[in-house]
Amino acid sequence: MKALSMNDVDLKNKHVVIRCDLNVPLKNGVIKGDKRIRAVLPTIRKALDNNCAVIVLSHLGRPTEGTFEEEFSLAPVAKRLGELLGKEVRFHAYDPELKVEAKNGEVVLLENVRFLVGEKKNNAELGAKFASLGDVYIMDAFGAAHRAHSSTESAIRQAKVAVAGPLMLAEMQAANKILQEPKRPLYAIVGGSKVSTKVTVLENLLGFVDGLIVAGGIANTFLLAEGYNVGKSLVEEDFVDQANALIKLAKSKNVDLPLATDVVVAKDMASGEGLRTCAINDIKADEAIFDMGEETCKNFAKILEKANTVVWNGPLGVFEQTPFDKGTRFIGNALANSKAYTLVCGGDSVTAVEQFGIQEKMGYLSTGGGAFLEVLEGKTLPSVAALADRA
Repeated sequence: MKALSMNDVDLKNKHVVIRCDLNVPLKNGVIKGDKRIRAVLPTIRKALDNNCAVIVLSHLGRPTEGTFEEEFSLAPVAKRLGELLGKEVRFHAYDPELKVEAKNGEVVLLENVRFLVGEKKNNAELGAKFASLGDVYIMDAFGAAHRAHSSTESAIRQAKVAVAGPLMLAEMQAANKILQEPKRPLYAIVGGSKVSTKVTVLENLLGFVDGLIVAGGIANTFLLAEGYNVGKSLVEEDFVDQANALIKLAKSKNVDLPLATDVVVAKDMASGEGLRTCAINDIKADEAIFDMGEETCKNFAKILEKANTVVWNGPLGVFEQTPFDKGTRFIGNALANSKAYTLVCGGDSVTAVEQFGIQEKMGYLSTGGGAFLEVLEGKTLPSVAALADRA
């Protein structure tokens, strides 16, 4: 990634603006997971070590522009950030004029940038306001790097000096390890619910991976494309042709694309009524697939033994609910104990890895699901392009 870093500029006693991704799960003002806050602590501490005046920007959720909505307020995040830093973080309430000042050695977190009119439309005037808040603009929000918004692309382009933060650099270096210099064989695991959201990703992956495993709801559409009855499973019939095209593309490129041989089904997910494991040619009309079967898990794990690099996006079953977490857990543990460098991207995948307690055995856990998917699609992220232009 071509970009200036914090090490490339003089930060001593400067006013800095750090665009972070503090879009944490929040319910009734209570933070349900703070890993994104923890991820930016080194960046903020580095600025404080240089006696900087630090202004932090972030979004949270999808509020209505121009309207303060308490459920999307970053106030609880300011409190948690202060606890983790071990010093007070001053919270600057909703202020469309962005009239904020910070003193050297102080950290100020501004209210949700998505409350401001023009943020999501990449308004240049708003971007200029963000840029003018400091001497150096530090982009460290990889999770928002695929959005051309005022606080990301526009502010970077208009700042006096724009640099990439350590987290941003680490994310792009991890991406390069997959895209440009992977240790082969390289395998990809793509799970999740819908083919429609990942067609481009799958197509692009087939251009450079040695093997591709599709799982979750995505796999159901592939099974349907191969002529199997999937009962009342989640499936996208309108994308069967695309699934067929991807199967043919894999064959033409000699890319391994294994499908499940057995699955865990039930008549009802919540109650587990009719829970059983069956072959993929034995699914009944009133049953739905919720996980991979034991034979499939073992087959996939055996295949992945060949890999030296794995990129994993999306769970392999309904991992949030027992007993449909077994497939994701089995493959997760297989990767944790393998020789492969495994990059995990996507909120659900990372959550699953942390839920199973195997995060320390993974090569890298990405903080940006949507952003990383666009990287895997072969796209250049707007913030990455802007940082490169300012380097």
